[in-house]
Amino acid sequence: MEFDAQVLAKLNFDEHGLIPAVVQEASTGEVLMVAYMNRESLQKSLATGQTWFWSRSRQELWWKGATSGHFQEVQEILADCDYDTLLVRVDQVGGIACHEGLPSCFHHPLTEPLPEILRRAEARLAAKPSAASSEPHPATSHTPSEVLDELCRLIEDRKAVPDPNSYTCRLLNAGVDRICRKVGEEATEVVVAAKNGSRDELTAEAADLIYHLLVLLAANDVAWENVLEELDRRRRAGHGGDGYGGERLKNAP
Repeated sequence: MEFDAQVLAKLNFDEHGLIPAVVQEASTGEVLMVAYMNRESLQKSLATGQTWFWSRSRQELWWKGATSGHFQEVQEILADCDYDTLLVRVDQVGGIACHEGLPSCFHHPLTEPLPEILRRAEARLAAKPSAASSEPHPATSHTPSEVLDELCRLIEDRKAVPDPNSYTCRLLNAGVDRICRKVGEEATEVVVAAKNGSRDELTAEAADLIYHLLVLLAANDVAWENVLEELDRRRRAGHGGDGYGGERLKNAP
C-alpha cells in the first residue's frame, strides 16, 4: 500500500513500542475492534494490505484472520491529531471481527441504547391519563404528526417531572451546551449516513437528530408549534417561490 512517510515518522508509539489501532468497517463505519500495533506489525499491514497486530498477551505478531479466515483488507489508515492512535478502515472478510464469532468485539452493552430508553419512557407516558380525558394515551401512534406530538409531550413531561432513569432528563439536566454538542454530533452522523448512501442508516440518524433537536427546543422553552408557525410564515411570504428557505428570505427585498 502507498503511505505518507512523513506521517509515519510522526507516529508516537508508547514506552512499549505500541500504538492503539481502532479498526472500523469502511463500508458502514461500525467499530469492529481495538488492538495494538508496533512498528513491525504496522509495516506488515502496509506491505500486505491486511491487518497485523502485536499480541500483548502472547508477545508476538498477530496476523488477523490467520486461523479463522476472517482477514481484514485494509482500505485506509489514518493517524489522529496527536499521532498516538490509528484508525484502520477495513473490509472485514466474512463479516466477523470478534473471536466469539460476532461482527464486532463491542457487544457487551454498558449503557442502554437510546431507542429502548425512549420506548420505555413512552410506555410510562402512555400509561398516564391525559389532562383532557380519563382515557390513557394510545400506546402507539399511527400518523407522523401523532408520533411527533407524542414525542413532544414526552419531552415536556420529562422536563416537568424529572425521572433519574430518563435519558431525556439527563440531557436536560446537563444543560444547553451539552445538548448543543449532541445536536451537532447527530447532524454530523446524518451527513455521514447520507454520504454512505444507506437509507436505513440515514433514517435512524435523522430520527436521532430530530429527537435531540426537540430536546434542545424544549430546553430553550421553544415549542415545536413555534417552529411550524415560522415555517408557515415563510411559506406565506414566499412571493411565488417555495418560501421555506431562511437564507432566501433574508435576501428578499
